[in-house]
Amino acid sequence: MSVEKFDAVIVGSGFGGSVMAYRLADAGMRVCLLERGRAYPPGSFPRTPSGMKQNFWDPSEGLFGLFDLWSFKKIEAMVSSGLGGGSLIYANVLLRKDEKWFVKEDLAKGGYEHWPISRQDLNPHYDRVEKMMGTARYPFHQEPYNETLKTGAFIEAADKLNLNWHHPPLAVTFGNEGEAPETGEPIGEAHRNLHNKTRYTCTLCGECDLGCNYGSKNTLDFNYLSEAKRLGADIRTLHEVRSFTPYQGGYEVTYVKHDLDMAGKPSNTRDMPLHRMQADRLILAAGALGSTYLMLKNREALPEVSKRLGSRFCGNGDLLSFIFDAKQKNSETGMYGPRVLNPNHGPVITTTIRKGDSLDEDGSEGRGFYLQDAGYPSFLSWVAESVNTLATVKRTIRLMKSLVMRRLIGDTNFSSEIQEFIGGRLSSTTVPLLGMGRDFPDGTLNIVKDKRGVPRLVNDWHIKTSQTYFDSLKKTMKDMARALDGKFIVNPTWMLKRVITVHPLGGCPMGRSCEEGVVDSYGEVFNYDKLYVTDGSILPGPSGPNPALTIAAVADRSADSIIEKYKSKNRK
Repeated sequence: MSVEKFDAVIVGSGFGGSVMAYRLADAGMRVCLLERGRAYPPGSFPRTPSGMKQNFWDPSEGLFGLFDLWSFKKIEAMVSSGLGGGSLIYANVLLRKDEKWFVKEDLAKGGYEHWPISRQDLNPHYDRVEKMMGTARYPFHQEPYNETLKTGAFIEAADKLNLNWHHPPLAVTFGNEGEAPETGEPIGEAHRNLHNKTRYTCTLCGECDLGCNYGSKNTLDFNYLSEAKRLGADIRTLHEVRSFTPYQGGYEVTYVKHDLDMAGKPSNTRDMPLHRMQADRLILAAGALGSTYLMLKNREALPEVSKRLGSRFCGNGDLLSFIFDAKQKNSETGMYGPRVLNPNHGPVITTTIRKGDSLDEDGSEGRGFYLQDAGYPSFLSWVAESVNTLATVKRTIRLMKSLVMRRLIGDTNFSSEIQEFIGGRLSSTTVPLLGMGRDFPDGTLNIVKDKRGVPRLVNDWHIKTSQTYFDSLKKTMKDMARALDGKFIVNPTWMLKRVITVHPLGGCPMGRSCEEGVVDSYGEVFNYDKLYVTDGSILPGPSGPNPALTIAAVADRSADSIIEKYKSKNRK
């Protein structure tokens, strides 16, 4: 049987892989994109407990879902598995990396990061990606969007603390082009998306991070991947790459094909049949964890790869916390009562605060960060109410007493008692806060074999070096809670000196030479022509704000280089 051959094979369909698939297909290359997860058309994201139970990624346990969770020594990481990668579960924010945060430290003298590119290098690519993604700012000044209570409260708290805030660009469709924003309207598209499904403008359901069932999020499957497919790219889901090796001036890729009929059936995935294809160019875009894992796992096939492989890992300074039991003063009675924040209404993130950095040279001190309002779907409010066991028990006891008294007096109307039993104060007066910024990229990823001989990714990143940064971020979060007369709680893992990141970065950092990084500023692996990495793993330090736009812009810049070399070769 002959082996399939392509001009370019792309591994992964996140912000690096999707951009690359479209750009290379548009340049006339024969492109094949391999995505380990499945496609998620609108309406396919699970919401029931039984559906969510199966919505994780671990094929050996019969799980082929969306969420892939990693637990390391001092940090947890959550990434996505599906056509569209992290765009399926991110909160839609597309912010540019601050111009002065492109750090250029002296690595030979103990520096942690050096960016061989600048904001000026990326600006045209930022422009191009923003146009393709279709960004819009949250229309908070218009009805019904001005009824997003968490947004108003976040802005009020920021103003009280003299913190700079704005509505960041979001990859969300609030209204059709040229029309005013309107919720739940069918979205007109120049070309039918690859799912061949109708999309709808944002319904303000707060379900962005669990997958948008209305297609309101401008996820990568609706733009870059749909266009790539229209241009002839071969997009294959449930194809997981296992290994690769240099072969006849290009690369041979070994992969397995997952079968959804195996859902719920544990199996030995190491015994799955292997398939092969060949490519003139191999582009790894499986994310900071996925691409680094593949590079480390196949290190024997790459004897000249940089010794920096696995280095400069960080979590982009991610920290999750909560304001709860917020209160406000009644203007008529002068009494304080619950302040409804309604975290279920609106996109997950609508507003961001930027705290300055000493690099800004404007009097700011320390390492800068961004702080954003967050939210969660309505059905999780029921979970939040049940978490407070003591309050639930008290309400239950009150309900039983009331029922007995009503029976004794012959009153058969129990509506008010049921209303009180349901509660709702905890969930309605709570809002999550998501912080991110310039933590230290001093973690190292490596591979060790478990007791069964299976290679596992390990990570030694820890809070210690970044403690001052996290303390500053946490203080601002606490101040926000006080400004809303609320209580504050940080993610419980913090008590164990652990954090959770949804933005893992590094592992294959870019550098000016093989001694400094794994890839050059265009993502090409040093000493290996036409082997590229184009995802969050090549960022040599934290992005600061949400990194999606920067990853996509870096990939777009890399695509320019690949296309120029391809055309130059064909002109000869």
